[in-house]
Amino acid sequence: MRKITRVGVFTSGGDAPGMNAAIRAVVRTALYNDKKVTGIYHGYQGMIDNTMFDMDSRTVSSIIQMGGTVLKTARCMEFKTPEGRAKAYENVRTAGIDALVAIGGDGTFTGAEIFSREFDIPVMCIPGTIDNDLNGTDLTIGYDTANNTVIEAIDKIRDTAASHNRLFFIEVMGRDSGCIALNAGVAGGAEAILLPEKDTAIDELIEMLAHAADRKKSSMIVIVAEGDKNGGANNVAKRVHEKFGYYDTKVSILGHLQRGGAPSSADRVLATRMGYSAVNELLKGNTRATIGIRGSEMVTTPLEEALSKKELKLNEDLVEIAKIMAL
Repeated sequence: MRKITRVGVFTSGGDAPGMNAAIRAVVRTALYNDKKVTGIYHGYQGMIDNTMFDMDSRTVSSIIQMGGTVLKTARCMEFKTPEGRAKAYENVRTAGIDALVAIGGDGTFTGAEIFSREFDIPVMCIPGTIDNDLNGTDLTIGYDTANNTVIEAIDKIRDTAASHNRLFFIEVMGRDSGCIALNAGVAGGAEAILLPEKDTAIDELIEMLAHAADRKKSSMIVIVAEGDKNGGANNVAKRVHEKFGYYDTKVSILGHLQRGGAPSSADRVLATRMGYSAVNELLKGNTRATIGIRGSEMVTTPLEEALSKKELKLNEDLVEIAKIMAL
């Protein structure tokens, strides 16, 4: 088993609330085990640009409550080339880094898996994305906070919707995954939820809304995942308004609001557990894997397996519950 003396940690891809808590846990767990830590700014781009620095316990003081990532993040096209990865490895090797902890989504995982295989450097990944669309874990860092942000927005929008007899279409993040839309829609009492994984025809949606109008609902909320096949909230609202004029129709696109803000308690604890586990797994000799949670237990999944299983399924019980609760 390769001896590890210095761990490098970085964040990559879209930011997610709780990433800082994971960074903090990685740094302090490594230090506790008498290992040195190098922080890498701007993810894979930072490896190529050699923007690295030593981290100690004080470096990560008072960051557990912060959104975003203190290590910053960036997309890096150069890292997708053999030449870019070779340059990155030379800088990593010169910095004395023996192992890496990568925090991010599937793009981050893909880069880590290729990099580890090409240069035989141990790597452990931590799932950080608000979309909750990664295999190998029930929950990803940032998902709970994003849900709470969306629910708070739904509650406030419903207040004004009820005051003006309005139909609101609220678009939430989820290009390929409807997890946020489904869970926030159920928690926010939405009358309809449009998901990338489900085909909901406009005529079917109008029928659902008409049925609700017949029951004298003073306002209605429709949650639309950005990846819905009808083309997003603006397009859906326009098509519905053309055929169904009972309500004053409005659109609210929450956008990057969902990524920001202080992480929830659940995300702070999850991120801390994952950061702790990532370092300990590396020290045990585990590599090319992702940390995850199944039930209440921390688990690891080989990156090759996690990346090969792209078909994530929605909770069908929750889909059925959403329909019944809209009555």
